[in-house]
Amino acid sequence: MEILKAVPTIFELLEDALCQLTDEQYAQKIDLLSDASIGQHVRHIVEMFVCMQNGYLSGTVNYENRKRDFVIEHDKAAAIALMSDICANLYDDNKEILLEAGFDEHSHALNKIPSNYFREIAYNLEHAIHHMALIKIGIHEVANVTLPKSFGVASSTLKYWKQNPINSNVYAATDTGK
Repeated sequence: MEILKAVPTIFELLEDALCQLTDEQYAQKIDLLSDASIGQHVRHIVEMFVCMQNGYLSGTVNYENRKRDFVIEHDKAAAIALMSDICANLYDDNKEILLEAGFDEHSHALNKIPSNYFREIAYNLEHAIHHMALIKIGIHEVANVTLPKSFGVASSTLKYWKQNPINSNVYAATDTGK
């Protein structure tokens, strides 16, 4: 299934960007990101995927209860290794999964929502791309790195640009990489 190929593609883009940063740039707090670092955004992406993979095994995923491993936000190599592990351990078979989520900060009540593994992969891909758009802003603040035009852009937008080149050209003119 194509969705299983999309995860390594997105992670490859992210890894290529991270490899161009120093450890200090990766962990630096960035004012434009509300004092979050690139590493914090990467940690969040990776941990959501790990939580999803664990949910495949247990049959229930609860992103709110994910482990928060702060080593990932300071150690690029650890983040890259985890991305590699995630890609190597994607399951080929879809299966039903129960998503547990609370939507009220004042209550511990959980909503139990039927989902499935491929739907959760789709969610995590879109979520990762959203965070990569923020990471792109952070990278432009701390480093002189040119990123591909597709970095942090949803596949639907990339398809739209291909069908409507004038919109793509407007974006290309502003995507200088700093």
